[in-house]
Amino acid sequence: MDNGLRIVFIGAGRLASSLAPALHKAGCCIVQVFSRTLESAQVLASKVGAEAVDDMRLLTADAEVYIFAVTDTALPSLIPQVTEGRGEALFLHTAGSVAMDVFKPYAAHYGALYPMQTFSKEREVDFSQVTFFIEASDDSSLLRTRMLAEGLSRNVIQLSSEGRKNIHMAAVFACNFANHCYQLSAEILERYGVPFSVMQSLVDETAQKVHHLAPADAQSGPALRHDESVMSDHLSLLASMPYHERVYRLMSESIQHSDAVSRQRKADSSL
Repeated sequence: MDNGLRIVFIGAGRLASSLAPALHKAGCCIVQVFSRTLESAQVLASKVGAEAVDDMRLLTADAEVYIFAVTDTALPSLIPQVTEGRGEALFLHTAGSVAMDVFKPYAAHYGALYPMQTFSKEREVDFSQVTFFIEASDDSSLLRTRMLAEGLSRNVIQLSSEGRKNIHMAAVFACNFANHCYQLSAEILERYGVPFSVMQSLVDETAQKVHHLAPADAQSGPALRHDESVMSDHLSLLASMPYHERVYRLMSESIQHSDAVSRQRKADSSL
C-alpha cells in the first residue's frame, strides 16, 4: 500500500502503538501523533517519523486522514476539536462499539476502521491475520477506508455500525471473558503455590482446536459430560471463593444449554 496518505493519529495507546507503525511500514505517512500526554505521543511518533503534539492547536490542517484511537468516552469531546477547519479530510475511529455517525454533526467524510484484535504495547501484532470491519459515510470515504485496511490485511469486511457492535460484543466473550477465566484459574492455582504456566499448553491446545473445529465440537469437560459428581466436588472446593463459584455454576449451565441446542439443531437437520 504505497499510497503516501498523510495520516494524523489521535491517541497513542495500545491500539495506536500497533496500528500506526503498521500503516507507516505499509507506505503511509504518519505526520503527527497527538496525545494529552506528550511523552506518550513522543514514544509513538519516534517509531513512525512523526511529530508529537499534546496541544490541539498544533494539529496540522492538511492531513488526508485523521484516525482516532482513543477510548469510547473520549471520542465525543475530541471529535469537534479535530474536525474543525478540516472539512475535506477523512475521519475514522477504531472503536468496535461506537456508531460511525458520532462524526455526522461535524464532518462530511467519516467512518470506522475496527481491527478486531487485542493489543498491548509489548507485543507486535501481525495485521495480516487480523480481520478489519469497516464502514464509511460515502463511496469515496469507503474506498479510502478499504484501501487502508486492505493494505494491512486480506480479511476486510464491510459492516454496519449495529453489526460491528454485535461483533465487538462477541469479541468480549471470545477474548476478554476468556482471559478473565485465565485469571480466575491463576487465583486458584496461587492458593497452592502453582504457577499459571502449568496451564499454558492446555490453553494453547484449546485455542488451536478452534482453528479446525467449531467451538461446539471442541468443547470438553465435566459440564458437557453431565458429570454431576465432579461438578459437585468442584463447587464444594469453591465454597470460600463465591465469585469463582458463581462463574463456575453459570458457565457449566451455559455449556449444557449450548450443547442441548446444538443437539436439537442437528436432530432437526436430519429430519
